[in-house]
Amino acid sequence: MKIIALSVLCIVSLQAADRLDTWVKEGSVHGNIRYYYIDTAKEGNQPITSQHANAIGGQLGYVTGSLYGLKLGATLMTTNPFAIPNNPANVDTSVIGRDNGVRLDNGNSNGVHSDDGFTILGEVYGQYNRDNYELWYGRKVFESPLIDAKDVRMIPSSIEGGIASLKLTPEVQLSAGYIDKFKQRTSDRFTDIVVHALGSDTRAITGHDSGYVVPVSVSYKNASVSTRLYDYYVPDFINSIYADAMFTNKLDDGISYSASVQAMVQESIGHADDYLASHASTYGGKINTQEVGAKLSMTYAQSTFIAAWTHVFSNSGDHDSLVVPWDGTPLFTNMLTANSLFMSNYGKGLTSDTAYIGGTTGLKVGVNQKLDFTGIKGMTTGLSYAHYANDRFANNENDVNGELVYGIGDLSLALKGIWTTHNTAASATNVITQNDHFTQYRVIANYKF
Repeated sequence: MKIIALSVLCIVSLQAADRLDTWVKEGSVHGNIRYYYIDTAKEGNQPITSQHANAIGGQLGYVTGSLYGLKLGATLMTTNPFAIPNNPANVDTSVIGRDNGVRLDNGNSNGVHSDDGFTILGEVYGQYNRDNYELWYGRKVFESPLIDAKDVRMIPSSIEGGIASLKLTPEVQLSAGYIDKFKQRTSDRFTDIVVHALGSDTRAITGHDSGYVVPVSVSYKNASVSTRLYDYYVPDFINSIYADAMFTNKLDDGISYSASVQAMVQESIGHADDYLASHASTYGGKINTQEVGAKLSMTYAQSTFIAAWTHVFSNSGDHDSLVVPWDGTPLFTNMLTANSLFMSNYGKGLTSDTAYIGGTTGLKVGVNQKLDFTGIKGMTTGLSYAHYANDRFANNENDVNGELVYGIGDLSLALKGIWTTHNTAASATNVITQNDHFTQYRVIANYKF
């Protein structure tokens, strides 16, 4: 019996070792190498009128094969500046460590300045899949309307926590999770997600020194209709509800189109509701925001046309600008220069930008054109224009974004231009024109593997 038991144990051990060996061998390596040049010129209220930077970096990741439904993954992320101005004030840190610099200004830096490069293990997670269930926990790049990766600079943002998903049917999916840390894309550390939004005001507003987000969602998708509903609950701070729906159709003459609507409601809750209401002169009042939007997209041959409208309602006496501190840019009229990306820096959660300011009506039109018909395969162009009007603005803002992209295989090269007049932002209590004119040029080379 002992010989049999030992034989069985040896066989099981060898099988387990063999499975582990296969688990590792079936894994895959992925990543990208990215070069980024950015040049910014400002005219108006800002003391620094010219900034630029070069950076090279990207990501290197590995995901194991599946062992009884379990996978492990990790991704190293890095950004490294070079040939930057000697004066730090002239460095465009949005491709390096802008968030690190904001933390430094708030007395919470770990010694890394905004113009210093850094490397971080941006993803380390375990993921389990079985039947219609999926569960992951750890550090991971995450995409949703209000908490997003926003991989539009050198590296993406990521979160720490866990999400569980269940497919009830092929069309319906439910998910719920717990998120307590956030790493902004220009940061070298994972910070408590509520502290990242509110900085040194966290205890005063929420009554706590830390916090977490509970994201819950339900989605439905078939061949022509898709809908999504999200609820982001942050105890003693804010509850955000976001919903959108899209209908797509293809006509006989080769034209396809999609029509979308969206809506969003945010309210401060618990300790924050009482505190913000009693300190309106500092924070603008309790959080009370509503937004609606619509978008139409039409594609014919190699051309796509887009038109969008959004409106954020004005609520006098309340903080009525959208609160989007975790790299979410949900609005249909979002532009490269009219979003809340910089408002996701440390402690900037109660600030907002242009399209997201209470009372703003945004209009956006754009066209994307593939140039394959010219014989130049892989070349595309894009041009967008947006107008933002608000009675609180000294002057309405106008944005033009243009891009030329060439992609062949896993290599892409993008040239982007941004031209903005009367770029406007809002603190908790004041709306200001940041620049009379804002011009930016970008060169982005990216190789995926």
